[in-house]
Amino acid sequence: MSTLLIRLAGPMQSWGLKSAFELRNTQLDPTKSGVIGLLCASLGRERNEPLNDLTALRMGVRIDKPGDLAFDYQTALNVAKADGGKPDTQLSHRAYLADAAFWVGFEGDAVLLKKLHHALLNPVWPQFLGRKSYLPGVPLVDPHNARVELSLERALQQAPRMQAEHEKADGTPVKYIIDSEAQEGTEQRHDVPLSFEINHRAFTFRSVKSSWGLVDTEEVLYV
Repeated sequence: MSTLLIRLAGPMQSWGLKSAFELRNTQLDPTKSGVIGLLCASLGRERNEPLNDLTALRMGVRIDKPGDLAFDYQTALNVAKADGGKPDTQLSHRAYLADAAFWVGFEGDAVLLKKLHHALLNPVWPQFLGRKSYLPGVPLVDPHNARVELSLERALQQAPRMQAEHEKADGTPVKYIIDSEAQEGTEQRHDVPLSFEINHRAFTFRSVKSSWGLVDTEEVLYV
């Protein structure tokens, strides 16, 4: 079985599931819809194109640095009203994760993963971590070792630990969140995209299992 490893690290990232009026939230780890959107941007895939091949991939996340949950307050001036009334000023609250670092793995067809690896190295459109202003702080994939012939679980366990240079590797457990069959102890997440079309966005559920475990390597990647 083949697995593609993607590293998501940067000063700011946001993986929202819902947007309610002036509040834009974020999950505490990357969503499947958000990372598939990143893959689509890299591939140059239009919003109306099928997503079946990407959603079929099994996804897992390893949280090396959870980061700090923070809020950005933005003011928009002269916002038009639907009723044609006088333009107004709106304040929006946007949540993001500061200085977080995640490994994301996709397990599936080796030919597709090779294509995705090439696209992540040579993106058609700009790559960002959930929002257009949140740019990756490190290359998303290793040019040589991102695609491995390992299961999703083993690939995530053997990825280098991501940390800041001033931090000391202490061997503490990290959190894993991996696609799983629905059973006792799993969690339902509504983040599998069926369509990214502007007026026809649609999502469905997946089951994930969360656990804590060690990193099976002493290699370190500074982010």
